[in-house]
Amino acid sequence: MNKVLIDGNSLSLKEFINVVRYGYKVELTEDAIERVDSSRNVVDEFVESEKAVYGITTGFGKFSDVSITKEETRLLQKNLIMSHSCGVGEPLDEEIVRGIMLLRANALAKGYSGIRLSTLSTLIEMLNKKVHPIIPEKGSLGASGDLAPLSHMVLVMMGEGEAIYNGEILPGNEALNRAGIKPVELTAKEGLALINGTQVMTSIGALTVYDSINLMKHADIVSALTIEALNGITDAYDYKVHMVRPHKGQINTAKNLLKLLEGSEMTSKQGEIRVQDAYALRCIPQIHGASRDAIEYVLDKVLIEFNSATDNPLIFTDSKEVISGGNFHGQPMALSFDFLGIALSEMANISERRLERLVNPALSGLPAFLTKRGGLNSGFMIVQYSAASLVSENKILAHPASVDSIPSSANQEDHVSMGTIAARKAREIMSNTRKVLAMELLTACQGIDIRGKKGLGKGTEIAYNIVRGYIPTLEEDRIMFRDINTCEDIIKSNEILNKVEQQIGNLL
Repeated sequence: MNKVLIDGNSLSLKEFINVVRYGYKVELTEDAIERVDSSRNVVDEFVESEKAVYGITTGFGKFSDVSITKEETRLLQKNLIMSHSCGVGEPLDEEIVRGIMLLRANALAKGYSGIRLSTLSTLIEMLNKKVHPIIPEKGSLGASGDLAPLSHMVLVMMGEGEAIYNGEILPGNEALNRAGIKPVELTAKEGLALINGTQVMTSIGALTVYDSINLMKHADIVSALTIEALNGITDAYDYKVHMVRPHKGQINTAKNLLKLLEGSEMTSKQGEIRVQDAYALRCIPQIHGASRDAIEYVLDKVLIEFNSATDNPLIFTDSKEVISGGNFHGQPMALSFDFLGIALSEMANISERRLERLVNPALSGLPAFLTKRGGLNSGFMIVQYSAASLVSENKILAHPASVDSIPSSANQEDHVSMGTIAARKAREIMSNTRKVLAMELLTACQGIDIRGKKGLGKGTEIAYNIVRGYIPTLEEDRIMFRDINTCEDIIKSNEILNKVEQQIGNLL
C-alpha cells in the first residue's frame, strides 16, 4: 500500500504531493504517538490544577485575561470553532484541502500542541478516507495563523459544517457517517491546537511551488522553440559566459537551452545573421535563472514550515512549560509567496515579449502575425493581445500582500501577515503564466513552420512533434482558444517534459 509516515520533522515535498494528489495513506510513527501522548498529559495536569494557561484555562485573543473553569473547557473549545468559522468565498480545491489536513496533522505530530491522539487520529482518518471539508478560500489574516479557514476543517471533525465525500457535498455529520468515522468532542486546548497555524497558506503555496518547478522547465522548452523560430544565437548560452557570473539558476538555464537545442539547424552563431539577439532571447538564462533561484528559496522556506510547530501556546514536556509565542505568524510564508508571485510573473513577462517578436514582422522577418494571407486572416494577432492581458493582470496581482497589515482582536493582534492572500495570488499568477507559455508554445511551432522547418534540436523536436500531434499548422483562421487550451493541457499533463527528460536526460 502506498503510504507516507509522518513524524512532524521530515515531511518532504514529494511526500506532500503523493498524499494530496495521488491519494497516498498517512500514518503516524511510533515516536510521534509517544510525543503526542506526553504533550497531552501535560495539558491534562494544567486543566486539573486550573493553572492560568492561555487558551487552556483562559479565553482567546483580547479575552486572554478571562479565566475558564475546568468544567467549561470543552464548551470553550466548541465555541472557539463555531465562532471562528467565518470563511467566505469559493471553496478551496480538494487537493489544497488535503494539503491543509496533512500539514496540520504533521505539525500536531511534533508533540508540542497538547492534542489527544484520538483527535489527531480522526483528522488522519478523514484524510485517508477522503472526507474533504469545504473550506472557503477567503477570511484569513495569516496571524494568528489561518484561524477562519482551519475552523471550517474542524467543524467537520465535530460533525458540523460541510464536506465532499465521493464527489457529493454533504453535511459534515453525514459525510463522517458514510465514511465510518465518529465525530470528536473537543476538549481542553484541542480547538486551538487545530486552528492556530499556517497550514492553509502553506498548502496553497506548496502546491504552487511544486507546479512552478515543472513550469520553469517548460519555460526553457518553450523558449528554445522560439529561439529556433527566430534563428536565435546560441553563443549567449555558452558555459563560459555564465561561469563568470555563477548564479545557479542562470547556469542551469543555459545548460538546459543548449541541451534542448543540440543538433538544431535553425539556430545561428553570432555574426551569421546578426551580431546579437534582443534581451528576450539573449538574456533567457539570466531572467529564467533568477526566477529559478527565487523558487528554490521559497521551497526551502516551505519545507521548514512543513515540519514546524505553528500554534500557540506550545507545550514543552521535558520542563512541563507552556509558553505563549508567535509561531502562528505567517510572515515567513507571506514574504516567500509574494516573492514566488513576482518570480512567476516575470516568466509571463518575458514569454509575452518573445511571442511579440514572433508575430511582429519588423522583428521576426516572418509574415505579420504568422499568417500567409494577412488581411483576410488575422493569424496570431489576438493571441498576443490575450497574452498581454494576462501579463498586465499578473503585474497587479504581484503587488505584495505582506506589506499590508490590519490590527485585529481589539489591537491585541496588531500586526498580521496576509500570507494566505500572498499564497492565493501566487497560485493565480502561476495559472496565468502557464497560459501565456501555452500561447508562446503554440506560436513558436507556427513560427517554425512558417520559417521552413529544418532539423530541430534533440529536445525541441520532441516538443514540436507532441504539439503537432494535437494541433495542425494554421493555414486559415480558426477558433484559437481551443488550440491555446490544448497547449495548456499539454503543459499541465507534463507530456512534453516527461518525454524530453526520458530522451535527453533531466532538465535542471
